[in-house]
Amino acid sequence: MLAVVKIAGQQFKVKAGDSLYVPHLEGKTGDSVEFSDVLFTQNGGTIAIGANVKAIVKAEIINDLVKGDKVIAFKMKRRKGFRKKHGHRTQYTHIKVTAIA
Repeated sequence: MLAVVKIAGQQFKVKAGDSLYVPHLEGKTGDSVEFSDVLFTQNGGTIAIGANVKAIVKAEIINDLVKGDKVIAFKMKRRKGFRKKHGHRTQYTHIKVTAIA
């Protein structure tokens, strides 16, 4: 079974057993979470889209806080002596999809 689920404003294509990194979620390692905002499901030859979808995606948190790569935002104006350097590391949660019900 295949599903497209919306998590924190982003869409992810998932199957049972998939492991993925999503924007940071509340919870500890080992907790189970459910995502009810499912946009699309495909089960065999049956496809459900939009309001016809009655599925819930269940997942388990593998690692509650994973930091992404460092992103540098550097601003500079030539011949003015203006330089500004900012950086951040986005926080993610590593989850494993257990079931699509």
